[in-house]
Amino acid sequence: MKAVPGKNLKTFFVDAIRWNLKGSIPFQIFRILLLIGMGVGIYAYSFQARYGLSVTGMTDIVSWGFYISNFTFLVGVAAAAVMLILPAYMFHDPDFHRVVLIGEGVAVGALIMCLSFIVVDMGGPLQAWHLIPGIGLFNFPSSILAWDVLVLNGYLLLNALVPAYILYSHYMGREADERKYRPFVFLSIFWAFSIHMVTAFLYQGLPARPFWNNPLMGPRFLASAFAAGPALITLILAIIHSTTSYKIDPKVFNKLRMIIVISAIINLLMLFSEIFKEFYFPTHHSISAIYLFFGIDGHNSLVPWIWTSVSVNLAATLVLAFNPGKNNPKVLLPACAFLFVAVWMEKGIGLIVPGLIPSPLGEIVDYLPTWVELGVTLGILCLGITVVTWLVRTALIIEQRYED
Repeated sequence: MKAVPGKNLKTFFVDAIRWNLKGSIPFQIFRILLLIGMGVGIYAYSFQARYGLSVTGMTDIVSWGFYISNFTFLVGVAAAAVMLILPAYMFHDPDFHRVVLIGEGVAVGALIMCLSFIVVDMGGPLQAWHLIPGIGLFNFPSSILAWDVLVLNGYLLLNALVPAYILYSHYMGREADERKYRPFVFLSIFWAFSIHMVTAFLYQGLPARPFWNNPLMGPRFLASAFAAGPALITLILAIIHSTTSYKIDPKVFNKLRMIIVISAIINLLMLFSEIFKEFYFPTHHSISAIYLFFGIDGHNSLVPWIWTSVSVNLAATLVLAFNPGKNNPKVLLPACAFLFVAVWMEKGIGLIVPGLIPSPLGEIVDYLPTWVELGVTLGILCLGITVVTWLVRTALIIEQRYED
């Protein structure tokens, strides 16, 4: 692709907006549904802004619920972009190099959702000033939460600027200067691991919560992230392959499957190691795990939830490992979808809520999200999906024209 006179940064953004406002009728219907979902989220959040967190299912005992569960899971989805960044930029894998920008777009959308969940969990947007360095009470470096704010925003910046520079260079008809962005790629790889490890340290560093106070928390966060994140990216690439003219090489799907299988197996091994520790010789520190897997005194709302998650996780991992049909999309894609949902179930509600039960006084209270939490969550998810579709659609159009 040759450089075209008259193009500049302004036309880059104008064209990106114009491309995203066009599309087929099914695509426009999809966009309208996302807007409706965001409208539902705004409506639900208006109740929370008016009445506070009392309209949620959270209590003094279960003070972290659906919002923080989704935040924890989506941090892993964002970190999983490194599984494409490493082979694409570090080892110059040509197959991953064609799809790495898509993975980074998914990471940006996931991070925006993460930050949105933090804001809504604080009760209201006016509380967010406490998280701004130099203005609020940031308590850096003693506060792990302060570290989390820094690594999340830093990773968002890296995953936005590097692809933006590459896309702008291709839009202008020239090759991106690797010397300019390669140092930031190195930094983003380190940052990808740090965002999930710091999030794990938030829970792992609470000795009064034995369910979280586990040395395997950080490594298992990474393993589950590198299973669920590439599974989601596989589904997105399959949609792109089947609905657009941007075709994905079958080698990409096979390489992603190998990454998913290895990560999922490691995640299951560490999960079974934790289960062995909790139940081989139960102590009073095992009460949270007993509540999660078997229930206590009739409080068993999470029992079918966690057993479904573990069973689906195991089944999906076996299907991906043995690969019946040799990467047949009718087998591969449902297995990726089920694995993604299973990890979300276990790493979300299955991780957060049991860590808060029982209370320091031994109280046990079941938690269920209210319609407000569900509505706000729907709105945030639709916002994130909208961001991903805008970024990916822009990237695909520019990359196709550059290749031509």
